[in-house]
Amino acid sequence: MEIFKDSTHEEKEALLNFPVYISLLTSNKTGKLDKAEKAAANELSHIKTFACNPLLVDFYKEADTVFEMNINLIDAQLPYCKDAREKMIKEELTKIYWLVLKLGEDYSVALHQSMKSFKEHASNTHYNVLVDFIFPLPLNGINYDE
Repeated sequence: MEIFKDSTHEEKEALLNFPVYISLLTSNKTGKLDKAEKAAANELSHIKTFACNPLLVDFYKEADTVFEMNINLIDAQLPYCKDAREKMIKEELTKIYWLVLKLGEDYSVALHQSMKSFKEHASNTHYNVLVDFIFPLPLNGINYDE
């Protein structure tokens, strides 16, 4: 695959976990990945195989084949303390960030933009537009959290 042509096997595996770590980071509000967040992350991973920058189609197809297994495995390995969990996830994302830079400018830019979009969609797992309709004014704990 072109995107991984200069990557080692370990680097490739780390890059394929990029969507997994983004999903785990966005779901860390409670320190664990709940069923709804896991289902939404799996669905989003699958959707990205055909709804992404053409440069990344092969990346997402391959990432999708291991996504569900990897999210379960990594989630089980992470601590359940919210702060410790977030710290470990961010450390892994920092490592992946440096690997993304090695892919070259076209892939780096495309993957960065795609992961930003992935994060935004994954963050809305529990969002309900009805809440904004019923409570148009910001109320802590209902339509925003401090």
